[in-house]
Amino acid sequence: MNDLLRAASEKLKNYNGKKVRIMEVCGTHTHEIMRLGIRKLLSENIELISGPGCPVCVTDEAFIEKAIFLALEKNCTILSFGDLLRVPGGGNSLLLARAHGAKVETVYSAMDSVKYAKAHTDEDCVFLSIGFETTVPGNLLAVKKAKDLSLSNFSVLSAMKTMPGAYRLMARSTDAFLYPGHVCAITGTKELQELYKDGVSGVISGFSPEELLSSILFCVDGLSKGKTFFKNLYPRVVTEEGNIEAKRLISEMTVPVDSKWRGIGVIKGSGLVLSDEYASFDAEKKFEIPTFDGKRETACRCGDVLTGKITPNGCPLFRKVCTPENPVGACMVSSEGACSAYYDYGEKR
Repeated sequence: MNDLLRAASEKLKNYNGKKVRIMEVCGTHTHEIMRLGIRKLLSENIELISGPGCPVCVTDEAFIEKAIFLALEKNCTILSFGDLLRVPGGGNSLLLARAHGAKVETVYSAMDSVKYAKAHTDEDCVFLSIGFETTVPGNLLAVKKAKDLSLSNFSVLSAMKTMPGAYRLMARSTDAFLYPGHVCAITGTKELQELYKDGVSGVISGFSPEELLSSILFCVDGLSKGKTFFKNLYPRVVTEEGNIEAKRLISEMTVPVDSKWRGIGVIKGSGLVLSDEYASFDAEKKFEIPTFDGKRETACRCGDVLTGKITPNGCPLFRKVCTPENPVGACMVSSEGACSAYYDYGEKR
């Protein structure tokens, strides 16, 4: 342990001020904090909670039901990232649907789905387009490529989301945020500066041990002084303006809509769907998908985990009924999910 890490960890371990809650929004932050054992280094007066920073975890059950409908009722080929296949929806999953005859293919990028559609023009191909600002530009470039190639057999089912609305909603659950470095690399800092003006505290953090400990310490110091603060502690990647080209692409190709987040509810203006120019690539419109309510009776408390009300250990299903082999909630499925992190690293606190 170098001198910087040692000094930061000692200060955090010996902190005896007022109790503070800090929410790491990013799923990668959650996993790195768990993997590095950072929670074990903290004073009992410092509580780290996980937020809704995993796109798979917040994908609503109704979205999965729509994808299964397209596969089983419309005979579409579903193209998806692998971790989405086991996410439950309406008591089913894409993996189970595939076992019942649905054609579900795993892709590793949005552009892979375009390549598949080009090679299989006799199939109606639907790419499951999920993600936050980090991955949205790549999804949109795939749509743009499909349009350039005149691929009439390609469309996307969108569960793309943006983070500002979630920050504002989650602000009631935490004293300060560790903002997601990857998302901020796209969006820049201006939106977060607006949150700061509205009384929301937080720092943009990187992912190394030094960056995480320094960010947590900055939050603790700021909260102990009772003042609102904002700081970009990831300047080697995050700038004030962000990725201008990526933001332009999002602005030109999508329009914001209200979007439902699993376990949280509807957040106004937090979703993205394709603009009119690209409407022919919108699977919702192309296949006239019926409404699904996404409701399922279960004791899973994924929503409470995503909003910081409990840790995964507080869910009655965790490690008992809900495991990586048999996930009841999306938080156990994704490699970025909090339940997955707690399960993998044996966090008991």
